[in-house]
Amino acid sequence: MRYTPHDYQKYATEWILQKEKCGIFIDMGLGKTVAALTALEKLKYDYFDVGRVLVIAPLRVAENVWDAEIQKWDHLNHLTVSKVLGPEKKRLKALNTEADLHIINRENVEWLVKLYEKDWPFDTVIIDELSSFKSNKAKRFRALRKVRPFIKRLIGLTGTPAPNGLIDLWPQLYLLDGGERLGKTITGYRERYFVPDRRSRDVIFSYKPRPGAEETIYNKISDICVSMKSEDYLQLPDRIDNTIDVYMPDQAKKKYDQLERDKLLPLLESDVEAGTAGVLANKLLQMAGGAVYDEYGKPEVMHSAKIQALEETIEAANKKPVLVFYNYRHELDRIQKKFGARVMDTAVDIDAWNKGEVPVMLAHPASAGHGLNLQAGGNIIIWFGLPWSLELYQQANARLHRQGQTEKVIIHHLVTKDTVDEDVMVVLGNKESGQDALLEAVKARVGKIYTGVS
Repeated sequence: MRYTPHDYQKYATEWILQKEKCGIFIDMGLGKTVAALTALEKLKYDYFDVGRVLVIAPLRVAENVWDAEIQKWDHLNHLTVSKVLGPEKKRLKALNTEADLHIINRENVEWLVKLYEKDWPFDTVIIDELSSFKSNKAKRFRALRKVRPFIKRLIGLTGTPAPNGLIDLWPQLYLLDGGERLGKTITGYRERYFVPDRRSRDVIFSYKPRPGAEETIYNKISDICVSMKSEDYLQLPDRIDNTIDVYMPDQAKKKYDQLERDKLLPLLESDVEAGTAGVLANKLLQMAGGAVYDEYGKPEVMHSAKIQALEETIEAANKKPVLVFYNYRHELDRIQKKFGARVMDTAVDIDAWNKGEVPVMLAHPASAGHGLNLQAGGNIIIWFGLPWSLELYQQANARLHRQGQTEKVIIHHLVTKDTVDEDVMVVLGNKESGQDALLEAVKARVGKIYTGVS
């Protein structure tokens, strides 16, 4: 297929060509992969400016997306790919195979760094979903940080650079510029731009920006980071968000309230205990969905109200395919038992969905939330269990609400009344507001550049 880029894609490609370190905060569905590949092809074969190239991506994206984009576009067809995936023996063989791109899943970054250490061979690294390196404590971040001095050109791609707030930016920017803009340490970054928010005595649970800090941070990163949002450049189909109230039976609600109050729920043969606020929040979220794991990891079913609501919502879809996102394993098991639904595990499942062969497809947002084009298979999403992560939530919704979708996208949220489900909806909304401020602050003024308007 002949590639005719939109102006914003030209802008993204030029941004990569001009900067040895850059962040492309490009919204889902805007074609960030082909824009990056176009830049890479020019750097390698026109400018002779890159040698060995490594792409780090979520597993599904590493398996299916990058080589599919290369095969799709005529100007990229000559590029070769070697996938550093699977068992170690297979990964080693792939590394020793000459190719324009070596693609590895992010879980194997630590292994790769240990393998090469100071003999790191990749002068160019592309991190697809840069926000997956948002934790400075994660092994993948610490590993890549060790070899950052040996990397000449680093490109970070993501649509959600600050999924949980501006604290998330430091590790990502450190990988881009080695601490030049936001400081060499996370501690220094926090001290300069944030003050404690929620805390208990000496334990600080969260931070909030100091007055004026957000604008300062945006200005500091704007020379290497550019943002593009889909609504600015694409005519996407309408999106309808619908909240379906679910009412927990009285007996189950009493148990829910007891766990919330006492952080302990005695059962017949075991207990459900929540020792910390985080554990409690997740236990309550499980109960809102209908079951909860006890102290032995066994799911105890509390009610079927959400299963019933799911059944009604599927029936209301009038035989149109629905994509159901679940949060916990017990939700998957109970939905499968009730509906015999198919789980999205392989490329075969994805192909069957896109052909319209699957009436009810189950997926976890962590495994189906990045890079997959699912818009051909349907236009209805049902959130059975909501995640706390804005990144997972946005990315999952973007599997259907993206370029190429021909129908209105309907997103149903099954929300159990008077439970933590309602809190999650609020949290996701608040996080989205904060991230929108970041994206707006570094947004590319593509129109001005390509129309000559100053």
